[in-house]
Amino acid sequence: MCLATPLKIIKIENGKATVESNVDTNLINLSLIPDPKIGDYILSHGDMAINKIPEEEAEKILKMIETNTGHCHNCGHDCH
Repeated sequence: MCLATPLKIIKIENGKATVESNVDTNLINLSLIPDPKIGDYILSHGDMAINKIPEEEAEKILKMIETNTGHCHNCGHDCH
């Protein structure tokens, strides 16, 4: 099962975004996202951004994932 987790855009170039997830960065296609900006949070499936979400919602989802999996959304390790 795949879980779409919030990713933060840290760079945009040629219709693609470099995004942060845990301690990794990934390259994501932004063609479905209107007016993406650095600092925005997106949900992606594979390498395609499918939705932009507010920062508050992203933080809430990341916190729920951390609580339910025991993995810290900041570093990806079991920090509990």
